[in-house]
Amino acid sequence: MDLKDYRNLFAVCSLVLSLFVITPTLNLFVSFNVEESFSELSILGPAHMAKDYPFNVLVNSEESLYVTVSNHMGGSTYYMVYVKFRNQTQPFPNSTMSSSLAPLYEFRVFLLHGEKWEGLVRFKFLEVLSDADTVQVKKMLVNNVVFDMNSTSKWDHEYNGFYFQLFFELWLYDMGTQNFKYHERVVGVWLNITI
Repeated sequence: MDLKDYRNLFAVCSLVLSLFVITPTLNLFVSFNVEESFSELSILGPAHMAKDYPFNVLVNSEESLYVTVSNHMGGSTYYMVYVKFRNQTQPFPNSTMSSSLAPLYEFRVFLLHGEKWEGLVRFKFLEVLSDADTVQVKKMLVNNVVFDMNSTSKWDHEYNGFYFQLFFELWLYDMGTQNFKYHERVVGVWLNITI
């Protein structure tokens, strides 16, 4: 090696050493932390707590829940929450595909990063037909809007009841497609309709 090669090697080593020395100081001025982007969807009972959810529901008795959305996406986000209803045999949405059932009700909310929204969901079963082993929901009220339904549940011998589920899907607005897309978040409560 000649003198020129030693100079180049010395320059490279000095540069690498100086980067190791300056990096802790640079972290004081420049943040390299990358936050994970996510949204939260949850439901609360009538007292705004994660308990006392309605379960044994009487016909013509109003029940209430609160649905909440929190934005941790790193910027402003436009959300839509679908309120849907199913019996125990209809498929539940999964992490990649939303339910094919028609929504009963929807909320639309625009949240800044770090904001949380809470919406009241009041519901009542207005018309229910029953026989020995079947219950059929014909009319349901959600936030003062009446919905004609045709959802049937058979008597569940294992759990002793007629089970339905009120559930909520989270969708967010996609600027690229200029449409809402399923955000892979879903929560729900099981309801046993008693006559």
